[in-house]
This record gives sequence, C-alpha cells and structure tokens, in this order.
Amino acid sequence: MATLHGKNITLRALEPEDLDFLFSTENNESFWEISGTQTPYSKHLLQKYIENAHQDIYEAKQYRFVISNTENVSIGMIDLFDFNPQHKRVGIGILILPKHQNKKYGAEALELLIDYVFTYLGIHQIYANITTDNIKSIHLFEQFNFKKTGVKKDWVYTKNNFKDEFLYQLIRNENES
Repeated sequence: MATLHGKNITLRALEPEDLDFLFSTENNESFWEISGTQTPYSKHLLQKYIENAHQDIYEAKQYRFVISNTENVSIGMIDLFDFNPQHKRVGIGILILPKHQNKKYGAEALELLIDYVFTYLGIHQIYANITTDNIKSIHLFEQFNFKKTGVKKDWVYTKNNFKDEFLYQLIRNENES
C-alpha cells in the first residue's frame, strides 16, 4: 500500500521474521514504562502474537506496524490501540529504537499513520498518552498539531515514583481533508 511508504521509511505488518526483533524490543526493560510491561515475554508467546497479527483492526481493536528504513532494517514500531469505530477514535503509540532516533523517522512514521487513520479508517480523533517527562514525544506529537487536553496525575508508577501523563488529541473536523 503506497500510503504506508514514505521517503525514508515503510510501515509494514509484522512478519514471522520479526520474532527476534520483537523479542529483543518487548523484553528491553528500558521500554517497559511506555508499554506498560511488567514481565518478559517468551518467544513462544510472541510467535503466537505474530501469527494472530493478521486480524483486522475492527476485530482486534489494535494493530502494530513495524517501521523499516530504506535498508529494510526494523527501527521501531508504531501501534494503533483502543480502536473504537463507534466513537471514531483510536490511540497511537510509537517507539523508535535509540540508535535510530533523531533522524526524523518518528515524524515520518507518525505522518504516514495519521494520514492512513483519517483516510482509511474514517477516524475523527487520534489520542496519545505521554508521560510529562518524555520531551521528545511531546515535541513530536505537537509538531503534528496534537493538543494537550488533560493531565492524569500520578498515572504511571515506575522505579518507586509516580509520573503524571499528558493526554494529547488530534481531532479532525468533517470539513478537513
């Protein structure tokens, strides 16, 4: 699908060959705060997840894309979650591996997925939950006109500390294209 191909990256479905990438990413404790993970995943469980990744977003209410660069190297993931077609909204989360950050890959992935969501899923709004100390993500989402609409106090507990979390929303009016 041309919609999911940018100048420097491609958003693609999970493939069986992504097992090791998914295993190393999901089990990297430095990412657990943003993913809400508390325990490691087995390769067997992740293999089953990949096998079921073909489910339609209307059925699973979520969808994960792998972000690949022009060399076909997996550099991150961008997820749609909490898909609600009745209320025309979906959550979005993005992870770019640290060695691939600061290369505008996240911006390109977010731009592609915003266009996809509004064009093909008929969504009215996209939201993101971002801890208040995640300055890179805040800047990324604000670059695409996401508006900070709320603060969830003491929302994320990590390393014996509570963090606040911002709610960001991008609402598309019916007359926008």
